[in-house]
Amino acid sequence: MRLRLKLRGFNYGVRGFTEAEQMKKTTSAPTQPTKLETQPTKLGTQPAKLGTQPAQLDRDLDVGFQPSGFATALFLKDTKTPALFLKDTKKPLKGSRGVENNPRRFIHRTVGLEDVKLIKNAINNTINDVVVGVTQAALSRYLNRRYGEIMKEKGAMEKKNYLPKNFRLRATFFINIRPFVGIHALFDMMKKGTKVRWGNTIGYVLLPFTIALLDDPLDYVREAKSVIDKKKASIEPVCTYRITKLIIKFFGIKAAGVLNYKVFSNTTLWFSNVPGPQEEIAFCGHSMAYFAPSCFGQPNALMIHVVSYIDKLTFMISADEGTIPDPQQLCDDLEHSLNLIKSAVLAKDRSVLHQE
Repeated sequence: MRLRLKLRGFNYGVRGFTEAEQMKKTTSAPTQPTKLETQPTKLGTQPAKLGTQPAQLDRDLDVGFQPSGFATALFLKDTKTPALFLKDTKKPLKGSRGVENNPRRFIHRTVGLEDVKLIKNAINNTINDVVVGVTQAALSRYLNRRYGEIMKEKGAMEKKNYLPKNFRLRATFFINIRPFVGIHALFDMMKKGTKVRWGNTIGYVLLPFTIALLDDPLDYVREAKSVIDKKKASIEPVCTYRITKLIIKFFGIKAAGVLNYKVFSNTTLWFSNVPGPQEEIAFCGHSMAYFAPSCFGQPNALMIHVVSYIDKLTFMISADEGTIPDPQQLCDDLEHSLNLIKSAVLAKDRSVLHQE
């Protein structure tokens, strides 16, 4: 994976960590602090230790789980079997076989983190719920437009909703299942018998997205929370991790690769959400304006990474050019959807104040 650091005045292409190493909770963070130079914030506070994550932001982005028997039964019945045999709706976002070898475009869009927190606090959800809700709304708008273009070419009448019924779109969602989060000293992790061992312990879930034109934009966030809470209550991430580990042990890494390729290629996209530094950092004396991590080689036409930095939130899109020729439009839909949900929250607050 390559990590593009765009600094004020300079561009640096830096070889980053692997995808598995990047993901923490929703996706794990790197297990070692990166040796970058830090600078004090404008308020005069001490430089942050790069790699540590504030506890509040960890909780907001937490997709940890508390297993329950009912949710696990739903996972075994409705998720595990379809993972190997049930495919998502083919067009227009799902890539064809071999899409991992096609050229890709990388594009990003940065929005204000305060807008996301405003929505989170208004409806008592997490940042992760809001981000997934915004993504669902954006994909619904984008797909409705793409289907509209296809139908109009066939002479269909003008209408508001072109989305087909029973549209299936799932995202592969990686989760850190280590019992402890955050950055720990390397010396402590290498000790014999320690609970926090060196390395990654990552499972994944298949997260179904709601693709529909909903009247209330806040319903996208509510739908996201409902699905994510069910995933938290299941042992799906533990099962995917253990099964993969057993296959590697008894059949080898190639067999595990074939199995995971089959599962991933049946879904539409990869999605990750990573909490980033909350204080400004610098590299070789230059302040970092933003960073946008991504990767390639996955059997999906679309990958969306979301990462926070100080007071910003960046959506990073990796798209197959043949399947998604206009990723810039998808970025516009992400920003527009966030503004719609924010406006719905403000309108709700004004209505409550008016009634009082």
